Amino acid sequence: MTEILRYAAFTTDPSGGNPAGVVLDASELSEEEMQRIATEVGYSETAFVTGEPEFRTFTLRYFSPEAEVPFCGHATIATAVALAERRGAGHFTARIRPGTLELTTEQTAQGIEAGMESVPTSTRPVDEEELTRLLGTLRWSREDLDPTLPPHVAYAGNHHPVVAAATRERLADLDYDVDGLKGLMLEQDWTTVQLVWREDPTTFHARDPFPVGGVVEDPATGAAAAALGGYLRELGEVLDETTIAIHQGADMGRPSLIHVRVDPGNPRVRVSGTAVPIEAEGDGGA
Repeated sequence: MTEILRYAAFTTDPSGGNPAGVVLDASELSEEEMQRIATEVGYSETAFVTGEPEFRTFTLRYFSPEAEVPFCGHATIATAVALAERRGAGHFTARIRPGTLELTTEQTAQGIEAGMESVPTSTRPVDEEELTRLLGTLRWSREDLDPTLPPHVAYAGNHHPVVAAATRERLADLDYDVDGLKGLMLEQDWTTVQLVWREDPTTFHARDPFPVGGVVEDPATGAAAAALGGYLRELGEVLDETTIAIHQGADMGRPSLIHVRVDPGNPRVRVSGTAVPIEAEGDGGA
């Protein structure tokens, strides 16, 4: 029977963060079986480890309840913590569809913290037609936007539109057209929409609609956090090596904290956080 672990990522509290399924030995599973398990687990993503993780290098695949996705940050953090608990803290290398992830894990007073260096990031401005359609599905107006952070499509393994709200109140009031946004995201190959509000230069609040994965909203999104870090570097908002704190999930009742380290001279960014088991590991199977 396949063992399915359940972790909450980017939190020290099982009731917070973003839940992820983790299967540490998926080498014998077909793609169809992985998709079935992810659908039954019902979290925004479930990660599947293939290869021999005892050698600390493996292939990692991610499935939402509806489809495979190229990269998922919170499920990667959850997988790294699960492996460190069983193999010992240290370095791991994960092969994913967009490239290779170097993972670090260490024991801290708050538990095991995992970090990953993203694939090289990139970004481009959202064009006028895209922005009109995107704001329409979000039910936002252009007056709702922060003029100092222009809308872009940012990439760190997946593509995420980054849209900055002018106020925390605008971010808190999320009521979007689920079907309309899902259709636009599928058309544009966007994985989530990274909605943010900048509290100060190193503190952001985020919300991430994820209708293409069958989830209305993600409480913590490591891939989008990495994309945001690359976006800030490309816009010249980060002039020295800086760690940015991203608070996400509070509006859903599942608060999470993601740390993103950005180096102006490095096209990759580092995303880190903790993860904790949600339930006993023998509790799930398929």
